[in-house]
Amino acid sequence: MADPSDEANHIEKLYEFGERLNESKDKSQNVKDYQGIINAAKTSVKAKQLAAQLIPRFFKFFPELSQPAIDTHLDLIEEEELGVRVQAIRGLPLFCKDTPEHIAKIVDILVQLLASEEFVERDAVHKALMALLRQDVKASLTALFKHIGSVDEPSTDEFIREKVLSFIRDKVFPIKAELLKPQEEMERHITDLVKKSLEDVTGAEFRMFMDFLKSLSIFGEKAPAERMKELIGIIEGQADLDAQFNVSDADHIDRLISCLFMALPFVVRGASSSKFLNYLDKHILPVSDKLPDERRLDLLKALAEVSPFTAPQDSRQILPSVVQLLKKNMPRRKTGDEFNFTYVECLLYTFHHLAHKVPNATNSLCGYKIVTGQPSDRLGEDFSEQYKEFTERLSYVEELTRATMKKLTQGMAEKNKAMAAAKSDEAKDTIKTEKQNTTTGLRTCNNILAMTKTLHSKTPSFIGDKSINLSWKEATKPAVPSSTPVAGAKRPANFSNGSGNMPSKKGRGGGLQNQLVNRAFEGLSQGGRSGGRSSGGGRSRGRGWGGRGRGRGYR
Repeated sequence: MADPSDEANHIEKLYEFGERLNESKDKSQNVKDYQGIINAAKTSVKAKQLAAQLIPRFFKFFPELSQPAIDTHLDLIEEEELGVRVQAIRGLPLFCKDTPEHIAKIVDILVQLLASEEFVERDAVHKALMALLRQDVKASLTALFKHIGSVDEPSTDEFIREKVLSFIRDKVFPIKAELLKPQEEMERHITDLVKKSLEDVTGAEFRMFMDFLKSLSIFGEKAPAERMKELIGIIEGQADLDAQFNVSDADHIDRLISCLFMALPFVVRGASSSKFLNYLDKHILPVSDKLPDERRLDLLKALAEVSPFTAPQDSRQILPSVVQLLKKNMPRRKTGDEFNFTYVECLLYTFHHLAHKVPNATNSLCGYKIVTGQPSDRLGEDFSEQYKEFTERLSYVEELTRATMKKLTQGMAEKNKAMAAAKSDEAKDTIKTEKQNTTTGLRTCNNILAMTKTLHSKTPSFIGDKSINLSWKEATKPAVPSSTPVAGAKRPANFSNGSGNMPSKKGRGGGLQNQLVNRAFEGLSQGGRSGGRSSGGGRSRGRGWGGRGRGRGYR
């Protein structure tokens, strides 16, 4: 234990050093005083706490003592006494106040301290980092993002990397408007930092960063088309659209579908989805029946939601694959083929919106007689067999759908009676969920009938507006402005992957919801297993796309 008289002497000396430095007009002449402060930092606990305040305060006046000053201060940060450590941490930003060349080094030190188990110490670290960000946001952000890593400069400490990501997400992103000034310059700088980091991220991290980029003003509603193209390019890169597709690679499938949903808001705003659609058409749609059920539904939902915004040339290219899928999913009478109502709803919706843009493309595919005056009408050729087959499938779908609607309506009446008789809250909740799922099933059926109705004509009219509201999406309420849900927000009861939101951990594509809807359908149609396949897994996928760690691998 330190002698009380020695401790008092050290404290008195420190005050003397500090007072002389305060009063000196040319502080650089007081080298002995500053050296005395450095020396006193190796004595008693109270002297160390006081020295932790004085060393950074006068640091800029003694460049010749910068190294011993910093080394001594770092020793104080490693002290056993918490009070000394906290005081030393609080002083770190002062080293950079007039000497910005030290920012990267001080950020590095603070980053290592993010792992502290002491709340008060961790809080001091957060405040010190925020102080540095306010002093020099560009240099501080650059130093922080180095700890997230990239392909060229991977992070060497995964635990610290996670701490830095949490700090950026929880402390930096929420006050971007305050920190990122001048706005356009700094938003561009942090965008470049994020883009570099995206070379080596998990699925959850990618979604977090994309949500942040979308919130920047440079990518806002008034942003030029090239900015939307930039964001789509980032998403396409993450989807790895240049990779060879393997239907057994569940991770790549997850990434592709997740990225397609993430691209939707930008496609809605006019960005091209050509590269995604080309990849889907060439690699995925032909083997979509080999995908796991929940991924297959995700894919068809994504395709349905993007279809209103496809360009005519993309619509013409992908339409044959969609018609083939329709035929696979709309059985002819007594074939025993599987029938899934939600798949058919997705595909019919996609078919209508693609065909609306290139109606004469359906002549050779479905046997229609649509005249546009173009050679692609192919009116001189005989496609009557295609028309016969396609309309037969439509008729059988309508028959199955009407029978299912009848059973669902009867079931709803029974559920209403059961609700009136239910005694416990648990029983009422169960029945309420069943009613909601039955309602969704009825919406699906109504949509199917609305979309098949016009397709029996030789010259059908295709739906190209918003008259059909997909069953998994909330009905639009004109009086309430639409908004993008924040990351982490809960989904509504009949959740979907709509609105550009990424799938939550608890299964994607409306896993549980569609599973229950299909149970309501089960046994009501006559097409083999008749929707007995689960449309959603409800399975947790852990850390994003297959939990593959970071980078292109993801597994």
